[in-house]
Amino acid sequence: MGLLDDVANAAGGGQGQSNNPLVGQVLDMIKNHPGGISGLVDSFHRNGLGGIISSWIGTGQNQPISGDQLQAVLGSSQVANLAAKLGMSPDQAKSALSQILPQVVDKLSPQGQLPQGGMLEAAMGMLKGKL
Repeated sequence: MGLLDDVANAAGGGQGQSNNPLVGQVLDMIKNHPGGISGLVDSFHRNGLGGIISSWIGTGQNQPISGDQLQAVLGSSQVANLAAKLGMSPDQAKSALSQILPQVVDKLSPQGQLPQGGMLEAAMGMLKGKL
């Protein structure tokens, strides 16, 4: 099973479904975050969670994050918007996001570095098209 299959399985609750709406929404959220993925990293650092997101970018083990920690970084409105788009409660969205965001960031940074510019767009497009 490939890396993209792993993300699809995690996002789909082990069902391996392609074009998972959660993955698409997470990629859109990253893309539309002020500053993109770099801005997201900065948001984590500003909220005292830089070590967690750095573990997702690095080549080692991904540190876990709670839904409440994610909500502190992203804000309640972004979590509520994601929940509404996916037809789930904000608590369900936080839980799902805490599982999939680390994997998406990890897959977007396979060599332990964030892709820049066109490389980021290409990586996001590949993930979105494969999941």
